[in-house]
Amino acid sequence: MNEYMKIANDLALDNLKTNYGGPFGACVVKNGKIIGKGSNHVLCDNDPTAHAEIIAIRNACKNINSYDLSDCELYTSCFPCPMCLSAIIWANIKNVYYGNTKEDASKIGFRDDFIYNYIKNINNSNEDTLKLICMDRNETIKTFNKFEEKNDKTIY
Repeated sequence: MNEYMKIANDLALDNLKTNYGGPFGACVVKNGKIIGKGSNHVLCDNDPTAHAEIIAIRNACKNINSYDLSDCELYTSCFPCPMCLSAIIWANIKNVYYGNTKEDASKIGFRDDFIYNYIKNINNSNEDTLKLICMDRNETIKTFNKFEEKNDKTIY
């Protein structure tokens, strides 16, 4: 087994004992060195965003004092959910190695497919799931316009 995948899997396995969250673990690697680790902490933190990949990314960013992980790889015990995929993309990670598949996660009760399908059909989404209502854009756009005019802005 790959050494980094073993660490991700060991983190997932530890959650079976702690019950901190689901059986998920992840680590971020830069130049052959682990710079961030995480396991799912949804239950212990009462935080639906505390997925292993998110925690590993936060840990890595803190450890290297940067929001940019473009020179890093992520090893995760399972194919990332839509939220985690988004975080991975925002962090500029280009290579993700995963163990279990989306289908494996579904088989043990995780509903990622529901979210994938929702996003795929966002223009025809079921309002019983989520209502997305645009309001007051004529005012909120003014802040965006001011940002666009800034000379010292940082795009990430």
